[in-house]
Amino acid sequence: MNTIIQFTIAVVVLGLGFPIGNYLARLTKEELKYGQKWFKIIILVSLISAVLSLFIKNDVLLFAFLFMAIVTSRSLK
Repeated sequence: MNTIIQFTIAVVVLGLGFPIGNYLARLTKEELKYGQKWFKIIILVSLISAVLSLFIKNDVLLFAFLFMAIVTSRSLK
């Protein structure tokens, strides 16, 4: 039961990454043009790290890296 609650909270926080990313993208429009290369690198590193955290069975790192990838990817639209 405890793991189900933790998983539910983690999924809700990941879902909040979409509106947070959209909000940050609107606030920093002038920086988005110059930082496209860096945003792609951050997304790639976050996704690779999320996959690696699956192998070491660390859920906190998995969801943290997925959250970073989601928030950063919203800036590339």
